[in-house]
Amino acid sequence: MQRRQFLALTAAFPALAAKIDVPTRSVKVIQTYKSPGPKPNGLQATRDGLWILDQGDNRAYLVDYDSGKVLRALETESKAGSGITFDGEAIWIASTYSREIIRADARTGKTIAKYASPGSGVVAWTAGRASPLAPKPAAPRADAPPKKAPGAKQATGAHGLEWKDGKLWISNPPSQKIYRVDPKSWKPELEFATAGDRPHGLGWEGDWLWCVDSNLNGFYKYDTKVGKIHECIQLSDADPLPHGMSIWQGWMWYCDDVGVVCKFKLR
Repeated sequence: MQRRQFLALTAAFPALAAKIDVPTRSVKVIQTYKSPGPKPNGLQATRDGLWILDQGDNRAYLVDYDSGKVLRALETESKAGSGITFDGEAIWIASTYSREIIRADARTGKTIAKYASPGSGVVAWTAGRASPLAPKPAAPRADAPPKKAPGAKQATGAHGLEWKDGKLWISNPPSQKIYRVDPKSWKPELEFATAGDRPHGLGWEGDWLWCVDSNLNGFYKYDTKVGKIHECIQLSDADPLPHGMSIWQGWMWYCDDVGVVCKFKLR
């Protein structure tokens, strides 16, 4: 990581500075198309297409990789959903504000089962990194009344989800951890700390697990056996902000919740 980038991150998120000293590289991001929903927040690549979970309309969309054409659109019981994955039969959805993980029919969106999200609670940050694509806030009027002090933060749950070998992997911002859960017993079998305080999308590259951190604006590659970070892909300040993420045929796909789906070559 370049010294300028490191100092900028340290200034913005000082508590995270000690965690990001790993080999780092940059990539060229391609904005592929607009998401079918207003606030895409979760992605999952499959043979049938790319699943997109939208936090704004709480729908799950299956789209064509190349064109973004909607192949399927499902209503879900998610409340501001943040993550989605596919187990070969059904989709799993991280319902952020109900602090649940939902297993739903991949054809109809009908809920099959609901589970409590591990690691739920209140997030650590007060003002997270914003997307460079987001509209700039209007300047306050001179006669505008003073703003009220913010109230207590709402508790939230899991964000990123990934399925592998019969296990569900979960990233959780409030606890700043990644969990591996046995869906039969619904007990965490393994957990380890994340690079930063806003872990989001997950994706497998062989035996390596990548996890996005939205506040750090980067992708971190983990050895899941020991929870050690081996590499970071650092986005530029001008790139769309990463939220949901998935990997397909050598490409890292991610979404910015302002409505954009992006990708870059992983190697």
